[in-house]
Formats: sequence, C-alpha cells, structure tokens
Amino acid sequence: MTLAHPDRHAMLLSALPYHGPLFGATQTPLSRIRLNQRLSLLEPDEARDLSEARRLLEWAQQEPGGTDAQIVRQARRILAGIEHPFIQDLVTWRLELRTLVAALRHRHRGESTPRDRHWGHGRWVGHLMRHWNEPSFALERAFPWLPQAERHLRDGAAGELERLLLGVVWERLERLSDGHYLDFEAVVIYVLRWDLIARWTTYEGRAALARFDTLVEQALTGYEGIQMHPNSDQSGPA
Repeated sequence: MTLAHPDRHAMLLSALPYHGPLFGATQTPLSRIRLNQRLSLLEPDEARDLSEARRLLEWAQQEPGGTDAQIVRQARRILAGIEHPFIQDLVTWRLELRTLVAALRHRHRGESTPRDRHWGHGRWVGHLMRHWNEPSFALERAFPWLPQAERHLRDGAAGELERLLLGVVWERLERLSDGHYLDFEAVVIYVLRWDLIARWTTYEGRAALARFDTLVEQALTGYEGIQMHPNSDQSGPA
C-alpha cells in the first residue's frame, strides 16, 4: 500500500535527528548519504523541486566566473521549473538576499550603478539602482542587518560577514517553521537548515586550518629569528 503524503512526511521527519542551533554545531546532524536515503520517501515531484532549490541555493554549485546576469538568468530558469509555491517563495527570498549582498560587494569595489537591471533578481533591483550611493541603499529599515554587513565588508571581516548572513537565513527559516511540523514544508526547512549547518561547519574547518597554518608559519619565522639572532646571554656563563 502506498503511503499518503502526510504519512510519508511524518515518517521521514521522525527519522531525522534534531539539528540544534546553527553556530553551536560541529558537524551535520546526519551524513549527506543518510539524509538522501531519508529523502527517498518524498514523492517524485517534491524531491525534484527540493533538489532544484538546493542546487540553486548552494553557493558552491554556482558556475565559477559567471557574470551576475548569467547567474540570474540561470536562477530564473531553475525557479520557473519549481512548482511548489512554498519553495518558490523561499528561493525567491534567498535570491533577493543574494542580490543585496552582491550590490554591497559591487559598491565596495567602487563600481558605479549597474545600467542593466538583469544584474540582480527580485523586487529590490530598481530600488538599489536608484539609491546606489546612499548608506545601506536606504533599506536599513527593511533589512536591519545591512549596515552591519556593510561594516564587515569594509573591515575585511569575511568570517563575520559569513556568520551574519547565515544567521539571517537561519532566522528566516525559524520564523517559517511556525505551523509546519509534519508536512512537506517542514521537510524543506529541515533540509535547508542541514545545508546551512554543512556550510558553516565546513567554513569553520577551513578557518581553523587557516589559523593553524598562520600560527605554524609565525612559529617557524620566530624560530628562524632566534637561530639568526641568538640571544647575547647564550655566550655567557650558565
């Protein structure tokens, strides 16, 4: 007997471990292989929409070297093929957030107002172009995190900017989870949270490795300095 949709979703969610807070995580709550095994309970149309959304939202899968316009065109093609309205709305919001961050980066590099509206996605593109030279694009009330993102970018604090943006998305998923417990939307939220945890823990690992390499380099430099410039006391009595 084929399970009805609600039963499939309840069974799937009951098999998924609690994820906990984002920034307290040291690893994903379950492996990618295990997660994909659980997601096999989804209906084909649900699995397809979720897969397309993840493919679009995972930054690591964006084509390297592509222009903003090329990425936006690709995103719109994928978005047009997603049928579930909840996923459509969520992906649209994420693309709009990415457009805001892209605008910050372009302006930080000293670039002038884009002439082509196809550089970004969503309802804020025209506003960004009209308010390009204003602090936070005059959007700090709609997006309270923008001034802080701008400061992190100006200070070169890549890690802090990454943490801020991941936190913004996590909080959005937290709000969307209200009222969704054993349905497909709850599955979508869980999986996208899993993706955020995977991204954060990978980033933390890379950052820790970079810090370790820096410390080793500093230690070796200090050791070489001692060898080249021995302490004058070493030549005296013990």
